[in-house]
Parts: sequence; structure tokens; C-alpha cells
Amino acid sequence: MVGDSETYAARHDIDAPSKGGGLTDFAEVLATPASPTMLSPSQIQSGPPIEPLVRIVTYDPAQWETFIDEWVSSLKTKYHKVLRYTGANDRGIDVAGFEDKSFLQGVWDNYQCKHYRDAITPGTAWPEIGKMLWYSFRGDFAPPRAYYFVAPRGTGTTLTQYLTNAPALKSALIEAWPKAVADKITATQLVKLEGNFAEYVDAFDFSIFQPVSPREIIEQHRATRYFVARFGDGLPPRPVVGAPPTDLADHESVYVARLLAAYADHTKQEVAGLAALKAWKPLEDHFKRQRECFYHAESLRVFVRDKVEPGTFEGLQDEIYHGVADTAESDHADGFERVKAVTQAAQNVSLDAHPLGASALVKDKRGICHQLANEDRLKWTK
Repeated sequence: MVGDSETYAARHDIDAPSKGGGLTDFAEVLATPASPTMLSPSQIQSGPPIEPLVRIVTYDPAQWETFIDEWVSSLKTKYHKVLRYTGANDRGIDVAGFEDKSFLQGVWDNYQCKHYRDAITPGTAWPEIGKMLWYSFRGDFAPPRAYYFVAPRGTGTTLTQYLTNAPALKSALIEAWPKAVADKITATQLVKLEGNFAEYVDAFDFSIFQPVSPREIIEQHRATRYFVARFGDGLPPRPVVGAPPTDLADHESVYVARLLAAYADHTKQEVAGLAALKAWKPLEDHFKRQRECFYHAESLRVFVRDKVEPGTFEGLQDEIYHGVADTAESDHADGFERVKAVTQAAQNVSLDAHPLGASALVKDKRGICHQLANEDRLKWTK
């Protein structure tokens, strides 16, 4: 054994153990691999990230249903309407995307989103295809334009080969029908492949049945506001915020009016409009900065709107509000001094625990104060 370890040591350019010391020292050398990277704080807390493809195969049926509900929201921009059919009498329809108001009698696509432990096999798919054939033959709905199989592990090799070869799929289904399909379409009757139904199946376009990989589903889910919360990976880079438009927009009227009132409180003179600020250069410059901050916060609101769960940005506003409320309610020399104190306090609010904390810049924090003024939650004058 010592000779073997000496040979290994020479081959890997490490010190061999002494003959009198056994293999203890040698084992310690092999047990201390060096890491090529530094650990991040998130890795120390939660371990290395888990790839979405790996994560979804661990889901139980309930978790899979929730994931599918989230994913369905990504289809809403693709179709006129998207509906989920649940319950025992779904007639083979799970998620349906409709092109027009004719719904099941018009142009539509079906997504069969089953939770299976393994990749979908032909034996699993035959009854589902059979339901689609039978109920469309009966006239319950028009045949879909496309029928996709969606599952955590996708479709197996054999089924995928069938789904990409319509003649072979049709032939294999017809052969399997008596034993694998006839008694699985409905509990009330045996559906035999004969007569007019057999003719219907023979003329059916089997190319509508298609596989879809889990990776495709995940990429579609990535476009939803639920992806970051489910899989992490952070937000994408934020676009550069441009300068505010020259003219005031309608949604600026409240916070601008309150700033002008604060300036009037400070100057002890009426500030009738923006043109009047030219008489006070420091106030004019302050207003330009506040407006820039407001548009920065508005850009953050729009940026995260479709990337995080509903209410996330409102939660950020609430954090800022509670961080500045006491300052806003304290005594100040005038409204202008109150504005400066509150926006400074907002800048200092720690957002480390909030999902958007890393995305909120100084201008965003200050601008949120003016969003809150727009919503009547902050006032600069009494």
C-alpha cells in the first residue's frame, strides 16, 4: 500500500507519506481541495444556486401546479384568452390558449401539463391523445391547432420520436388503442376505434401533437414576474434613466404643487408657478433635482412591474415611508426644510432586506418621497 501511495504521490507531484506514518498524512492531503472562487454571502447562507431544470424535477404535484399557474401568465400576451381547465371532467384539456372569441370552437392550442415522476412515455400519452380525438369527434370542441405535452422531465425518447413523426404516431396509437386507450377515455363506456370514429381518426392531422422541453417552459416562465421569486438569479441590468421631459405630465401635478407650496413657505412669498422659481436660483436647482429623482423612481416602478410579484414595489414605497414618517412629522423651520430633511432620511433608509434593495439608488429613494406626496402620504406644509 505504501508503494502504491508513493507512486500516486509522484504522479500528482505531492509529498508521499513516510513509511512509518501509514496513510494518515496522505489522506489529509487528498481531503483538502482548494476552491478556485470566493464564496458569496448568498452561498454561505443558502449554498450554491440550484438550476431551474434541476429544481422543477423535485416538485411535488402541488408545487408543479403552482409553477404552471405562474407560467400560464407568460402565455397571455400570445393569445386572446388563456384558461385553465381543472377537475375530473376536463375532456383532455388542461391549459387552453384561444386566438379569438370563438374559444373551443375556434383556433386554439392545448397544453397538457401533467406532473409525472419520469419523462412521459407513449403508454402515458395514448389515453390523453385518445381523449382529444374522441371529444373533438363528438363535437365538444374543434380540434386544437397544436397540442403540447408539458412535464417536469419532458417527453421520453420514444414518445418524442413519435411526436416528431406524425405517421408513426398515428400507427402506434391505433395499434395500442384496444388495450391502452379504449377503456381509459371515459368511465361510462368503452370507446372502440370503429365506424365513423375510426374514419375520423384516420383522417386526423396527428402533427398537432408536439413535445415541448422543460427548458422552453422555464424560458417562458422567465418572462413572468414570478421567476425571480421562484428561481432567484436577480433582476436583469436596469436601463439608463433619461432626463425628464420638458413639459410637466399630468401625473406630476400633485407633488409639483406641494413642492411649490414648500418653496412659498420658505420664501414667505407666493410662488405662482415654475417660471417664478427663476427668482430663487437655489430653489430652481432643487426643483430640477427633485423632478429628476421622481422620474428615476417612476422608471424603477416600470422596470420591475413585470419582473417581480405584485405589490413588491409598493412594499419598497412602504419601507421608505416608515423610514421617513417621523422626520416628516417633526418640527421644521418651513416646508422646504422639511422636504430636504425627509429626502435625506429616505436616502439613508437601509433596504438590505427588501427584494428591490439592491436596485434602489439614491435618486430612487428620494423620488419615492415625491411618489408618496402624489399619493397624499407625505405633506411638506401644515
